[in-house]
Amino acid sequence: MMIWQRCLQFMRDNLNAAEDSSDLKKLEKSFDLLFDKVQPVSLVDNNLTLMVPSDFYKEYIEDNYLSLLSAALKKNIGKGVKLWYSVMENKPFGLEKPVTMNMKGKSVPTPKVQETMPQGFSSNIVNPFVLPGIKKVNIDSNLKADFSFDNYIEGESNKFAATVARSIAKRPGATAFNPLFLYGGYGVGKTHLGQAVGLEVKSQFPDKVVLYLSSEKFIQQFISAAKAHKQTEFANFYQMVDVLIIDDIQFLSGKSATQDSFFHIFDYLHQNGKQIILTSDKAPVDIMDIQDRIVSRFKWGLSAEIKSPDLQTRRQIIVDKLSRDGIVLTDDILDFLATETKTNVRELIGVINSVIAYSTVYKRDMSLELLKETISKIAATQKKIINIPYIQEVVCDYFGIKKEQLLSKTRKREIALPRQLAMYFSKELTNSTFTKIGMEMGGKDHSTVMYACDTIKDVSKIDKEVKKYVKELGERIKH
Repeated sequence: MMIWQRCLQFMRDNLNAAEDSSDLKKLEKSFDLLFDKVQPVSLVDNNLTLMVPSDFYKEYIEDNYLSLLSAALKKNIGKGVKLWYSVMENKPFGLEKPVTMNMKGKSVPTPKVQETMPQGFSSNIVNPFVLPGIKKVNIDSNLKADFSFDNYIEGESNKFAATVARSIAKRPGATAFNPLFLYGGYGVGKTHLGQAVGLEVKSQFPDKVVLYLSSEKFIQQFISAAKAHKQTEFANFYQMVDVLIIDDIQFLSGKSATQDSFFHIFDYLHQNGKQIILTSDKAPVDIMDIQDRIVSRFKWGLSAEIKSPDLQTRRQIIVDKLSRDGIVLTDDILDFLATETKTNVRELIGVINSVIAYSTVYKRDMSLELLKETISKIAATQKKIINIPYIQEVVCDYFGIKKEQLLSKTRKREIALPRQLAMYFSKELTNSTFTKIGMEMGGKDHSTVMYACDTIKDVSKIDKEVKKYVKELGERIKH
């Protein structure tokens, strides 16, 4: 395809100018190594499809070359080009040709057009304010093809939750597991499992309306609807969903009006046999400032905890991820990688991607030495600076509250306890004085900080809940 060759030449000619020729040669070499394995498949109605060897190539192109590629496409094809990828998966045993999977790329930047969506709603939702009773709603489910059951590695840490999820996917809304409440720490696979149910339902029951979104998006949509006096239309839309998957439901904490709307939507869906799946970083009883009637409904179905993967599960995740990118590692490398990344799946995938990128771009064979070198560089660049603002951010995220609430003068327990914990960790993990911490915590007196630190130390010895908060927050702040 001559057009693609012209695009490649344009991109190569416009690589960032380096200070000397050796640097430019390195840029060109990396560029050639990457795009040598990318082939154009078709250009139909301004839809350009590129064949790439694996997901890694797609992600690397979009993270590093999207702007340059966009300029090349506009120059040689015109505006409004949509980019698609045909990703070569592993070749199943016995098949002559590789299996491919089509995936849509990021939008190529084009001039903005007039918005027709109600403000605050995802552009993926087509006409959300529809009349009650109309069942055929054309919406994008917001599901990622990668988050399937086939790509979900089960182990002791998630086996129970995965078994229940598979059961729900076969009979959404018709099991006793409604709602399914998945909870656990950051990056352990809650979102993947929730979306896997949605993908399976869409595959088995194409007519069912499946919708995944974050609680933050739900909150934004409700606020926009309320400002436009369209709360009824907002509720009507969600009542048409057959499988509703909401991520990080703990962020509804403290938002009473949104909670009221969610409560009525929940009741309607549940009473009409629609499936609800919720994820949270806390168990239902540990979410602060949530209406009792909502917490009670969280308990109607099943709450399943997903823990950090054990060594064997981490090893299986690595093998699965790398095999999809056509990479095979020796046992000693697998064992080292699985041992070094202990906290969560997301961190594990990040390390894997970094190692693949380093190996691919610099054309180095995978070895234990390369692995150690890459992990060492990652650790050096990602080292956290623990200070008072960072501690406040972690505490607010953990409890699902705003920073203004943390720094306020309210003495409500749901705010006072997080504030005391923030003061405690500020003293334990920084070199700040009591006076400095007090100033950073909304102008509190140094004696207030001293009292908070002493209180947390004493109470954590006898109160299991506070002890749990200290342990989990400590891990989050340090890691």
